[in-house]
Amino acid sequence: MKVFVCTTCTEDGSFLDVVRAGLPDCEVEGIDCMSGCTRAQTVAFRSSGKVAYLFGDMTAGDMEDLRNFARLYDASVDGTFKDARVLGDLRTKAIARIPA
Repeated sequence: MKVFVCTTCTEDGSFLDVVRAGLPDCEVEGIDCMSGCTRAQTVAFRSSGKVAYLFGDMTAGDMEDLRNFARLYDASVDGTFKDARVLGDLRTKAIARIPA
């Protein structure tokens, strides 16, 4: 699983370090603009053969939900969930769900 963090959403790109520290078991990469500017700070999850997700309005306070999502996403066969409630507050921060 790869996690992408927008480095242009914040002037100093510091949120990348927050996500790296909060998701130590994930490959976290900084990337220039993911076009989620109206919902900055954006974070995306992608894994081969699975649906990809883009979340916005992320803060350090969302790390517990991001860790939970990473665990559930990793365990999912195709990256989908029968019930979005397991995503906690992330379900309201989803910008896109992109087919595999």
